[in-house]
Amino acid sequence: MKKNVIYLFTLATLFFGCSEEFLEPVRNTSILTNVSISENAELNPALIEGNLNGISGFIAEPFGTLGATAARHYDIGQKGIDIFSDIVAGDMALATSSFGWYNASANTVVTTDFTRQENNLVWNYYYRIIGVANSVIQTSGGNNPPDGTAAGVLRINAQAKAYRAYSYFYLTQFLQTAYDPNEEILPLYAIDEVITSKVEASMIYDLIVSDLTFAVENLQGYTRAAKNEIDQSVARGLLAYTYAAMGDYTNAKVQADAIIASGAYPLTTRGQLAFPGQGSGFTSVNTPSWMWGFDNTPELGVGLVSWWGQIDYFTYSYASAGDTKSIDNLLYSQIPDTDIRKTQFVENGGFAPLQPLNKFFDAGRVQGGQGNVTTDYIYMRIEEFYLLSAECAAKLGNEAEAKQRLSTLLSIRLDGGGAEATSYLAGFSGQALIDEVYFQTRVEMWGEGKTYLAMKRNQATVTRGSNHLFLPNTTFEYDSDEMSFQIPETEIINNPNISSQNN
Repeated sequence: MKKNVIYLFTLATLFFGCSEEFLEPVRNTSILTNVSISENAELNPALIEGNLNGISGFIAEPFGTLGATAARHYDIGQKGIDIFSDIVAGDMALATSSFGWYNASANTVVTTDFTRQENNLVWNYYYRIIGVANSVIQTSGGNNPPDGTAAGVLRINAQAKAYRAYSYFYLTQFLQTAYDPNEEILPLYAIDEVITSKVEASMIYDLIVSDLTFAVENLQGYTRAAKNEIDQSVARGLLAYTYAAMGDYTNAKVQADAIIASGAYPLTTRGQLAFPGQGSGFTSVNTPSWMWGFDNTPELGVGLVSWWGQIDYFTYSYASAGDTKSIDNLLYSQIPDTDIRKTQFVENGGFAPLQPLNKFFDAGRVQGGQGNVTTDYIYMRIEEFYLLSAECAAKLGNEAEAKQRLSTLLSIRLDGGGAEATSYLAGFSGQALIDEVYFQTRVEMWGEGKTYLAMKRNQATVTRGSNHLFLPNTTFEYDSDEMSFQIPETEIINNPNISSQNN
């Protein structure tokens, strides 16, 4: 039996079997008792493991945050939030809309109106994970497990800390316009330290770095059962992103390079990049280049309310019925014709041009054909860290290494292989090279929820193309109100320590 089924069952019990106390988990500190687990202490590993695995299920769960009664079809875990961020960053164009699920993101109402429910979803999604992660951390040794803690318990503690750090990291990216260690941005819930008012970003980032450093150290040698779990490489990836967001490119590059040097994840092959190549399509968690993902099995019964139900023309989906998400046509026009990634998008397919018909697709390739979704969710892959390593090298002035990383990537993607890659990159230097890495990141990671992070890191200007239904040909600066999300109205109403602050 697939473990995913067990995970989601555990999750349902965890999140909905506790009545109202889990609706606002971040203010329910009574469950965080002072417990330490040592080598000889009694503990129920199955229960703690179940709670930990419940988080991995929640990340992929339809209606997991707002609940089925809210009937919000963008409430689909991390991948739904990925769509928010891709649309706000501008590289994903809402080209047509018949049902309206992402209209408020596309027209920047979400990012400028704190009363919008989408802001509540983002906030509650990450803080709920923080709440459960804190509980797992507390019952597996606390923030500082004592000497003699069993290796298996340390592993659980490390994974829970990685989930806590993942959640805080994304909150910093969505709610802070740019890294400023002195700016008060978020409440802090870390078991030993609970501060319901906003604290300085430096406190949040210190916790993220501490959690992920612990995770990297204590997941050494751990072999996970499935890719929906966090292992050392995933923890390193999150740590690399965190350092890069802070402008610490030296340490970000160390972590990115360590992932590459591990040899655990080969680059996506040319055949896998686009239909009709052999094994093509970003559909299977078993793809060797995927580092972190979720296996959608038939038993889970995933359907319309899913990432695939929003994006894929070949799934029973909004994309096949009039809500089309396309690549921004200005970005598309800049991709060389010799780049296989340009063929991921079809100019004359479906209801609107430039849908990702050859990147994300059900194998049956029948319009609206996949009803029970078995195509998988991707959260992280190795190419991200070639690109991040190149970005850090370029920003540190090591242009030769930056080009080498890019050349390795582009030699697979350009028709002319390594020779064309070398020739293409030869003329780039200084800021132009940094800009090229950013461009390559936007092309490579389209639709995977990572270009928003790159936009914030690079303090980029976003200019939409003409194929956006809302605000076409409009330019936004990275630090404009439209480019960051809001602390939701419900939190401001229910948390007097936030409402009393200047928001």
